[in-house]
Amino acid sequence: MQNFEFYAPTRVIFGKDTQKEAGRLAKAEGASRAAVVYGGGSVERSGLLKEVCDSLSEAGVEYVLMGGAKPNPSLEHARECVLAAVEAGVDFVLAVGGGSAIDTAKAVAHGTANPDKDLWDIWCKEVPLEKSLPVGAVLTIPAAGSEMSDSAVLTNEETGKKRGINTEFNRCRFAVLNPALAASVPRYYLAAGVADIMMHTMERYFIPGTFEGLTDEIAEGLLRTMVKYGPYVLDHPDDADAMGEVMWCSSLSHNNLTECGRGKDFAVHKLGHALSARYGAVHGASLTAVWGSFAKALYKDAAPRFSRYARKVFGVDAANDEAAALAGIERTVDFFRSIGMPVSLAELGARPDAEELTALAMDATFGDSIKLSRIRPLGAAEVREIFEAAR
Repeated sequence: MQNFEFYAPTRVIFGKDTQKEAGRLAKAEGASRAAVVYGGGSVERSGLLKEVCDSLSEAGVEYVLMGGAKPNPSLEHARECVLAAVEAGVDFVLAVGGGSAIDTAKAVAHGTANPDKDLWDIWCKEVPLEKSLPVGAVLTIPAAGSEMSDSAVLTNEETGKKRGINTEFNRCRFAVLNPALAASVPRYYLAAGVADIMMHTMERYFIPGTFEGLTDEIAEGLLRTMVKYGPYVLDHPDDADAMGEVMWCSSLSHNNLTECGRGKDFAVHKLGHALSARYGAVHGASLTAVWGSFAKALYKDAAPRFSRYARKVFGVDAANDEAAALAGIERTVDFFRSIGMPVSLAELGARPDAEELTALAMDATFGDSIKLSRIRPLGAAEVREIFEAAR
């Protein structure tokens, strides 16, 4: 087992009507004036936004509403929110929504605390991030795990680049998890969330030479839970117990618990980011569209990991590791297909020509300046082959 440091400071408040605690929780974090960041009109139509704002008022916390967070969090929108937050003098940022709203809120927190620094320069690590505002979250979509993670993504629509940043300043001070809030999520987005939760776990699982111990058991249990309850909640979104399992998996999949002793490998996310930035694809769908091709290209270099995954998660009965590994890949692709997720670029709605395949590979590898994957290093040429196989 490798050396590791585990730090998950987010306070989780789970259960029925917990959104009404948002004001008290923000006040306890020193909030006096909060920026409330959310997406479209669903949180307004459902009455959730009013409940959250009422709780802020009852706690004596003033607030400024900042709607419009996009499915692929937008740099331009975040910059607009930062200007408004600086002018309003906010000292706390509260996200109400899914990963896009939460990531946007994190960007607003970083930009507001550093008004003299360009937000994209922060994201690209061209300037250091040394301070930020505290952030809280009321989660409505189990998916990105941003409510407990140290990561956030932004899309620069001007350049067509999507980038992530990891920093302890991204950690939410608290996360409110009420499974009932996810009942109204459109089926496709909920399915994409199921895929994203699984991918966050799998990106930490397929590491060659990994010691097979507790971290494996936690990851495999999480994945089995998603295989069981992920499809179920698509047809029974009002089942709070089942949705609660999915929502809790969302948080645990991306708070670094399942990487203890091994680290992580977010190669597939790099591929997905390139697709999302270029085609506007839903994040979870961009991952399922390429995962099968990625796995088939690399499984022989990590056959023990892929075969264990097949046996432990999908119950594959095959004595031969290669046969088990291939069966596990096929079961996974079939699972993604069964919940309505694309398993090819064509199904994603992307039909790149030869020039676009090269551009995608260059985007994913930052201009061929980095190698992807801890299974086997992948440069732009190898990544292009994976994209081509995924067509």
